[in-house]
Amino acid sequence: MNSKLILAAIVVALIGAFFAFDLGQYFSLANLKEQQEALNAYFQQHKLLVIVVFFIGYVAVAGLGLPAAAIMTLAAGAIFGFWTGLILVSFASTIGATIAFLLTRYLFHDAVEAKFGDKLKKLNQGIEREGAMYIFSIRLVPFIPFFVINSVMGLTSLKTVTFYWASQLGMLLGTAVYVNAGTQLATIETMGDIVDIRIVLSFLLLAVFPFIAKKLLTLVKGKDALPGENQ
Repeated sequence: MNSKLILAAIVVALIGAFFAFDLGQYFSLANLKEQQEALNAYFQQHKLLVIVVFFIGYVAVAGLGLPAAAIMTLAAGAIFGFWTGLILVSFASTIGATIAFLLTRYLFHDAVEAKFGDKLKKLNQGIEREGAMYIFSIRLVPFIPFFVINSVMGLTSLKTVTFYWASQLGMLLGTAVYVNAGTQLATIETMGDIVDIRIVLSFLLLAVFPFIAKKLLTLVKGKDALPGENQ
């Protein structure tokens, strides 16, 4: 059997199992708050084991695009504290995102390229020029789903290493907000309590800032150019 079909079947089976066995019930704010004391006690007795299991679990959740990353990020703050939680989630989420990126590229890139190659040409040219800045910016936009970014970027010609470091940097602020919220879990009643309109607007401003700065630099350089220099 084709290796792509086998891999696709495994991915679909894992995602299907998550929903079929209703595992999402364990990744809720209410359940996390209910289990916090037990999780903290277990962590104190088995620190390394909990860190390793959490890290692998987060990579799997992010890699498969399962709706559990936000709760796991809160859990990281509640169990490990801010700095340890931030480091764990930052690397686990980026590794998971890169796995999703590579899965999409391996499974679908050739087929999409064969069918829409001409239409993707301009997009790929833009990605090659400004891929890092583009990834950094869209990672800051909170309403663009995590798995959508990973999947769509996997269909482009973006280099994996660029995707990785730009994603890690772009997700860092959002990760910090959620991990910090996890350290104050008792004060959170709904997920909406974590991110208010001021934080969203701040992230959006940060997202567009690189493009504005680049445009301004281009204008300044154009004005500074000597007469006849651009001829």
